[in-house]
Amino acid sequence: MPKHKIYTMSFASVYPHYITKAEKKGRTKSEVDEIIRWLTGYSQEALEVQLEKQTDFETFFAEAPQLNSSRNLIKGVVCGVRVEDIEEPTMQEIRYLDKLIDELAKGKAMEKILRK
Repeated sequence: MPKHKIYTMSFASVYPHYITKAEKKGRTKSEVDEIIRWLTGYSQEALEVQLEKQTDFETFFAEAPQLNSSRNLIKGVVCGVRVEDIEEPTMQEIRYLDKLIDELAKGKAMEKILRK
């Protein structure tokens, strides 16, 4: 079975869309970066290196220093699919990030987005 197209897309090609989505709703790039760092464990510097390298989504999550242990608390629907029901691990990580960015754009408080 061929890999989903998103796996081979560079994270850097989608990243500006996360920023735009957040900024349209009055949120900031730094909040988007904070969410990504919370989810993946990348430092800001390491995140910027991944963006510069044009790392694909699959590698971006495979190389994540420390996937947040609280990410399994992320629930809800993204693209018509419940994130908690996604069985393929990489796709689930991608959808977790999508869900967190959606919550940011909907005005949810950072303390609630970053499930602590």
